[in-house]
Amino acid sequence: MATDFKSIPIIDIALLLAKCDDPKMTQDTGVCEVVKQLDKACREAGFFYAKGHGIPETMLKEVRHVTRKFFDLPYEEKLKIKLTPGAGYRGYQRIGENITKGVPDMHEAIDCYKELKQGMYGDLGKPMEGCNQWPHNPPNFKELMEEYIHLCTELSRKILRGIALALGGSPDVFEGERGSDAFWVMRLIGYPGASTANGKCKPETDMGCGAHKDYGLVTLVNQDENITALQVRNQSGEWISAPPIPGTFVCNIGDMLKILSNGIYDSTLHRVINTSPTYRVCVAYFYEPNYDAAVEPLEVCVQRSGGTRKFVKAVYGEHLVSKVKTNFVM
Repeated sequence: MATDFKSIPIIDIALLLAKCDDPKMTQDTGVCEVVKQLDKACREAGFFYAKGHGIPETMLKEVRHVTRKFFDLPYEEKLKIKLTPGAGYRGYQRIGENITKGVPDMHEAIDCYKELKQGMYGDLGKPMEGCNQWPHNPPNFKELMEEYIHLCTELSRKILRGIALALGGSPDVFEGERGSDAFWVMRLIGYPGASTANGKCKPETDMGCGAHKDYGLVTLVNQDENITALQVRNQSGEWISAPPIPGTFVCNIGDMLKILSNGIYDSTLHRVINTSPTYRVCVAYFYEPNYDAAVEPLEVCVQRSGGTRKFVKAVYGEHLVSKVKTNFVM
């Protein structure tokens, strides 16, 4: 459960990453310190900045740069990869097409998902079957994004090993039947600069993305520098800014981790309001359980939280599809 935090903690995860596949990682004092910080951040805010993550800052910048180049294209060019249900909800969506709690969001985006082959998960997987729609312009788009996804997938797996230890489980508790074939989602998002009336920003009509919680396990947010737009709500209802820190990811936990932890960790409401006149780019990578994973509280977490299971079993793919089908105006 989030507390009345006033800022988002910064955690250097380099020592965790260096030892996360070592059978003796739990005996390493550096790992134990990172795990302690992860536990505190997940309990108190559900958000943290990750530095020392090993993905070059040059790549973070290039991913944002190439994303911006796509959004700079004429509308007709962007529509060549238009998002439709027939494309497995992959592709480009115009400003106002994404919906949060019934209200259009003031952003445009490309939505990408781990590709599901036809029949791979039967009826469960059918709505999400398809291939990602990568634009041909900019020319290096597909190759860059696929490399970035690979790096984010591996980084997320390692962060979750630390979170597993923080919850009192084994390092691989989120792997196997829960996450050995982890699904992923990536959204490349562009937020127009704030509109003005009499020189004043009108946030109530410039909601880049309405208040929401993420669906999966952990999210990595790569946001433009020099524009503060992401806000996280604390227990008192205050919106706490998460300003960009160069070279870091903003990380947060999602609904599936809340269930697995039996509520020890909570997914936290957050929103985006771009009050700057400058166009803002953000690339959000979401690391999820196996598509067909049956997610329920871990026994170790049940025991650490009073002995009662607070959540019923949820199939990740069903949870995802229920959200995706209500997220768009077609």
